[in-house]
Amino acid sequence: MEISVIGTGYVGLVTGTCLAETGNRVTCVDCDRSKVEMLCRGEVPIYEPGLAELVARVRRAGRLRFTTDLAVAAGGAEVIFLAVGTPSAEDGSVDLSALWQAVAQMGPHLAPDALVVLKSTVPVGTNAAVTAELAERAGRPCRVASNPEFLKEGTAIDDFMKPDRVVVGAREEETFVQLRHLYEPYLRTDKPFLAMSPESAEMTKYVANALLATKISFINEMANLCERTGADINEVRRGIGHDSRIGFAFLFPGVGFGGSCFPKDVRALASLGHTCGVEPRVLEAVHGVNQRQKEVLAEKICRHFADGLESKTIAIWGLAFKPGTDDIREAPSLVLIDRLLTLGAHLRVHDPVAMENVRRLYGDRLTYCALRDEALDGAHGLAIVTEWKEFLHPDLEAMKKRMRAPVIFDGRNLYDPRRLQQAGFTYYSIGRRAVRPASSYKVVA
Repeated sequence: MEISVIGTGYVGLVTGTCLAETGNRVTCVDCDRSKVEMLCRGEVPIYEPGLAELVARVRRAGRLRFTTDLAVAAGGAEVIFLAVGTPSAEDGSVDLSALWQAVAQMGPHLAPDALVVLKSTVPVGTNAAVTAELAERAGRPCRVASNPEFLKEGTAIDDFMKPDRVVVGAREEETFVQLRHLYEPYLRTDKPFLAMSPESAEMTKYVANALLATKISFINEMANLCERTGADINEVRRGIGHDSRIGFAFLFPGVGFGGSCFPKDVRALASLGHTCGVEPRVLEAVHGVNQRQKEVLAEKICRHFADGLESKTIAIWGLAFKPGTDDIREAPSLVLIDRLLTLGAHLRVHDPVAMENVRRLYGDRLTYCALRDEALDGAHGLAIVTEWKEFLHPDLEAMKKRMRAPVIFDGRNLYDPRRLQQAGFTYYSIGRRAVRPASSYKVVA
């Protein structure tokens, strides 16, 4: 099948590459000439495990190419996926300017039987509006389907190749047939192809992300309550997670969620509620709790250093909003960095893949450390913000020798408090009581 994908961000590049992997001929289009030139050189501008290797393979096979010429790409395609960015506007609504620009440019060039597929996350009603706009620009009725993505950064290729389900919203049976055929290679284990109205498909994406975000904000609020009452959130999490009605997914306490999806989609759904006259009380609470949770680690640091952070050095492990990506959009680490810099602290930071993105924001205001343990040199404390695997089993004795003071502020509950206490650390975590060094200690295996 001849396919064009407009937009080469996380969604567009993963979608186009995975479709090419199963034998389709795919053209990826982007208005950013420098990005297209980079991709044509074989360089992938985002970090996603396995993506660079997959792009290289399907390019060598001649099934994936990149261009800035949207008109040519749209004119030769049977299916055109729209995967452009839809960021939040200042009021929380969705900025669709990139989408409408793409629609305007492609409309006059569509092949007579071409199918346009909305892959971008868009508000309910966008499918109908795009259908009307394309009909006007093309001079004939056009088919438009809604096919929301459910990719997680860090596991995006597996998520596309082995989906839990494929959701398609359309008005014509031939559209369902065409997309069911396209997705057939990914549904061989009897995962469902869910056909529904475009409006339901558009809403499904937002509701899924909002519900997952709600679980995160809920467990974080309960973690804060556990700290005040002497309960341990990890024990509580186990106590509720074994209830088959609840489960464990997205019930890990921490310093809040970030990234390009959850914050944006919660705000967008709340904005839709206001527009429709439905007060979005739960959604606004989810957003508010998350914004507050991003401040928790800085507050623990400030309470510990009651005499102030001037001239203090704090090490930070983890800058990306989650492991497996270099994405720092809405990352809790940025909130922590801003607060500590304002208070006069010197920051030594490390992340396996996201440091260059942070460097573009902060320049020489931070010290960037290529190695995990290098960030500890001379530090009065360590803040852990992202749960990268390389942070899970550090050498505690070696850490103490590098640091000026053995203090850890763990925003992801990576360690056993008792072990840290016996190793001579002061240890703060989320939803558990802080511990201080025992009078005599040894490292517990």
